[in-house]
Amino acid sequence: MDKSTRNRKKSTSPASTDSTSGANSANEDISQQEDPATATITVTAVEVEELSEEEESDRLYLERRVERAVFEAGKALAQLRDRRLYRSTHKTFEDYCRDRFGHSRQKSNYLIAAADVYENLTTICYIHLNKYIKQQQQRSLNKGFYNVV
Repeated sequence: MDKSTRNRKKSTSPASTDSTSGANSANEDISQQEDPATATITVTAVEVEELSEEEESDRLYLERRVERAVFEAGKALAQLRDRRLYRSTHKTFEDYCRDRFGHSRQKSNYLIAAADVYENLTTICYIHLNKYIKQQQQRSLNKGFYNVV
């Protein structure tokens, strides 16, 4: 056994120093066992309560608000960057972002890119949805035409 393994101390719970307790055995350093691969690990399962319909609705509403906030933040940062509206107080966009928002230029660029992706996806979905609606309308018109003749 190498020296580093022999000098390790077993982790103990501050509430108990009895090595036979269940809580303490869960904290035991498995490297001290002869065969750590066969160690028994105790996992406590927690039952998660399902969301009510109102909670589900609230979650979806709040998720959309977060998505919209990221979109708005990205679009605003793009305007600040592209129009150089930071120039009266800062020499670089990076310095401006760090001082004003507490994050790097990279994070600002991620927000800008995320806003672009969101805008592209919503535009594509809107285009496809409109095509689908027009197809459905045309089909129902054709059915009506054939029924009349």
